Formats: sequence, structure tokens, C-alpha cells
Amino acid sequence: MDLPATTFQLFGVAHLVAVVTTLLAPFALASAAARSRNTRVDRTVRYTIAALLTLNFIGYGVRACIAGTVRWQQVLPFQLCDWTMIAVIVACLNGGRPRWLEVIYFWGIGGSLQAVLTPNLAFGFPDYRFFTFFIDHCGIVIGIAYLMLTRRVRPHIGSVWRTWLWSMLYLAVTLVVDQLSGVNYGFLLHKPEAFSILSYLSDSRPIYILQLNVLALVFFAVLYAPFAIVDFVGQRRHAAV
Repeated sequence: MDLPATTFQLFGVAHLVAVVTTLLAPFALASAAARSRNTRVDRTVRYTIAALLTLNFIGYGVRACIAGTVRWQQVLPFQLCDWTMIAVIVACLNGGRPRWLEVIYFWGIGGSLQAVLTPNLAFGFPDYRFFTFFIDHCGIVIGIAYLMLTRRVRPHIGSVWRTWLWSMLYLAVTLVVDQLSGVNYGFLLHKPEAFSILSYLSDSRPIYILQLNVLALVFFAVLYAPFAIVDFVGQRRHAAV
């Protein structure tokens, strides 16, 4: 029997628990893996994250369709977070190869972390949709941060443009899927109902899509900025020696 649906409360207790868990879990897991000399700890963490994300996605889709709360067209893997989730799963299973990590860093931190902080979610704790939403988005961020901490992988300037090209592929495919399904995947048909930074964009769809592309590049640049600053400071110190 389903528990009664409750309204999601932004920065309520349940939301804050999810946010704090997302921020602390990667460091705790990475620390545990570093302290252990057994590679099974790292493998267990990676496989657990991959399994949790997979089962959560499939379980939500099956349950929601059986319950009749959504149409099957609404549970296709065409949210950007879904593509990020798939990339995180692959990265967890292949040991965190750099080319996978650079894409999921920009997509995951730029998209999934924003979703954790400002969810486009109507249902609060303890509704099952609250759990599936945060298992998905928190799991993505935790997986990315864990892999980057344990592999000591960082993006480079070329990572920004490669990720942007992958984003253009996502845009092209999802625009077609949105038109065929009528579902607002990637918020490409219209802005999300919940208030977010997208609320400030144009109401004209062609301009809105263009602004989304510009905004993506801005986000990627901001996410790359800390690494660029470290490189710049390092070069200055090296030149001064």
C-alpha cells in the first residue's frame, strides 16, 4: 500500500538530509577505499553505485507505469540526468576511465547537483517518488565525486568542448524524442514548472533553446574555472622559480 503523497518542501528536513548526504558520502567512501589495501572495497563501492542507479531507474519506470501515474513515454531515458546516469554506470563498471569522467563531471555536477539543490519535484518524503528522485540524482553526484577523488582525474580545457559536443548530440536526439512523445525531456519543449535559473530565459522557444546552449557553455566554464585557476597559479610559481 502506498503512503499518502506529501508536498515537497524545498530545504525541509528531508531535503537537507539528501543534500548533506550527497556532499559527505563521496569523501567518506573515498576515505574508506584509501584506507583499505584491498581493491575489493573500491570495486564494491563502484558496483553498488552502478547497481543502485540501474535498479532505481528500472524500478521506478515499472512501478509508475503499473500504477498508471505516468505513460510509458514519460519514463524513457531522455532526461540529461538519464544520459548522465548511464555514463556514471559505465564509468563505475569500467573503473573510471578519464574520457567518461570528463563528460559526467560537467553533466553531473552541472545538472544533477542542481537538481539535488533545487529539485523539480512535487512529492515529498516519504512518497516513493521522493526516494527515486534523490537516489537517482544523489547517486549520480556521489558516483562522479567518488570516481574523481579515487582516480585523481580532473578535466582539461579540451574536456569542455568534448562535453559540449556530446551535449549537442543529446540536444538533437532529445528534440526529436520530445516532438514524437510530447514529453518535456531536457526541458526543451518549455521551462520546468518549478522555479530555477531556466525561469529567467526567454518564452520564445527558438531563443530559449539558443539560451540553453549558451547557458551550458557558461556552466561548463564555471565548473572548469577552479582547475584553470590552479593551472594558472602553478605556472606563475613555476615561472618565478
